[in-house]
Amino acid sequence: MLNTTKTDNTLIMLFNGAGAIAASVLLGLSLYLSTDVPLSTKSYWGIGVLMLTFGLVNFVEYRFDTLPREGRPKQLEDAKNERLLEEFIAGEET
Repeated sequence: MLNTTKTDNTLIMLFNGAGAIAASVLLGLSLYLSTDVPLSTKSYWGIGVLMLTFGLVNFVEYRFDTLPREGRPKQLEDAKNERLLEEFIAGEET
Protein backbone atom coordinates (compact mmCIF):
# COMPACT_ATOMS: atom_id res chain seq x y z
CA MET A 1 0.00 0.00 0.00
CA LEU A 2 2.72 2.49 0.94
CA ASN A 3 4.89 1.08 -1.82
CA THR A 4 2.66 2.55 -4.56
CA THR A 5 2.81 6.00 -2.97
CA LYS A 6 6.57 5.77 -2.74
CA THR A 7 6.76 4.69 -6.40
CA ASP A 8 4.48 7.56 -7.47
CA ASN A 9 6.58 10.11 -5.60
CA THR A 10 9.74 8.60 -7.03
CA LEU A 11 8.31 8.92 -10.53
CA ILE A 12 7.26 12.53 -9.92
CA MET A 13 10.66 13.40 -8.46
CA LEU A 14 12.38 11.71 -11.42
CA PHE A 15 10.26 13.74 -13.84
CA ASN A 16 11.01 17.00 -12.02
CA GLY A 17 14.71 16.16 -11.82
CA ALA A 18 14.77 15.45 -15.56
CA GLY A 19 13.02 18.79 -16.16
CA ALA A 20 15.60 20.62 -14.07
CA ILE A 21 18.47 18.91 -15.92
CA ALA A 22 16.87 19.69 -19.31
CA ALA A 23 16.44 23.35 -18.32
CA SER A 24 20.07 23.52 -17.20
CA VAL A 25 21.27 21.98 -20.48
CA LEU A 26 19.15 24.39 -22.54
CA LEU A 27 20.40 27.35 -20.53
CA GLY A 28 24.01 26.24 -20.83
CA LEU A 29 23.63 25.64 -24.57
CA SER A 30 22.12 29.08 -25.01
CA LEU A 31 24.96 30.72 -23.10
CA TYR A 32 27.57 28.75 -25.05
CA LEU A 33 26.16 29.49 -28.50
CA SER A 34 25.53 33.21 -28.07
CA THR A 35 28.52 35.48 -28.55
CA ASP A 36 26.46 38.66 -28.60
CA VAL A 37 23.30 38.75 -26.53
CA PRO A 38 20.17 39.77 -28.47
CA LEU A 39 16.79 40.16 -26.83
CA SER A 40 15.54 36.77 -28.03
CA THR A 41 18.45 35.02 -26.32
CA LYS A 42 17.77 36.86 -23.08
CA SER A 43 14.17 35.66 -23.13
CA TYR A 44 15.39 32.13 -23.88
CA TRP A 45 17.63 32.31 -20.81
CA GLY A 46 14.68 33.55 -18.77
CA ILE A 47 12.56 30.60 -19.90
CA GLY A 48 15.39 28.24 -18.97
CA VAL A 49 15.75 29.74 -15.50
CA LEU A 50 11.97 29.66 -15.02
CA MET A 51 11.77 25.98 -16.01
CA LEU A 52 14.65 25.14 -13.69
CA THR A 53 13.07 27.01 -10.80
CA PHE A 54 9.68 25.33 -11.23
CA GLY A 55 11.31 21.92 -11.49
CA LEU A 56 13.30 22.41 -8.29
CA VAL A 57 10.36 23.88 -6.36
CA ASN A 58 8.19 20.89 -7.29
CA PHE A 59 11.01 18.48 -6.40
CA VAL A 60 11.41 19.99 -2.93
CA GLU A 61 7.63 20.20 -2.40
CA TYR A 62 7.02 16.52 -3.19
CA ARG A 63 10.00 15.43 -1.13
CA PHE A 64 8.81 17.30 1.96
CA ASP A 65 5.22 16.05 1.45
CA THR A 66 6.53 12.49 1.55
CA LEU A 67 8.42 12.77 4.85
CA PRO A 68 5.42 13.18 7.22
CA ARG A 69 3.43 10.54 5.34
CA GLU A 70 6.19 7.94 5.77
CA GLY A 71 6.42 8.52 9.54
CA ARG A 72 2.68 8.39 10.21
CA PRO A 73 2.21 4.55 10.19
CA LYS A 74 5.13 4.15 12.60
CA GLN A 75 3.60 6.70 14.97
CA LEU A 76 0.28 4.87 14.87
CA GLU A 77 1.97 1.53 15.54
CA ASP A 78 3.94 3.00 18.47
CA ALA A 79 0.76 4.52 19.96
CA LYS A 80 -1.06 1.20 19.63
CA ASN A 81 1.79 -0.69 21.30
CA GLU A 82 1.95 1.87 24.12
CA ARG A 83 -1.81 1.62 24.71
CA LEU A 84 -1.63 -2.19 24.78
CA LEU A 85 1.26 -2.04 27.25
CA GLU A 86 -0.64 0.38 29.51
CA GLU A 87 -3.70 -1.90 29.44
CA PHE A 88 -1.54 -4.90 30.30
CA ILE A 89 0.10 -3.10 33.22
CA ALA A 90 -3.27 -1.81 34.47
CA GLY A 91 -4.62 -5.37 34.32
CA GLU A 92 -1.77 -6.67 36.50
CA GLU A 93 -2.29 -3.97 39.15
CA THR A 94 -5.95 -4.82 39.76
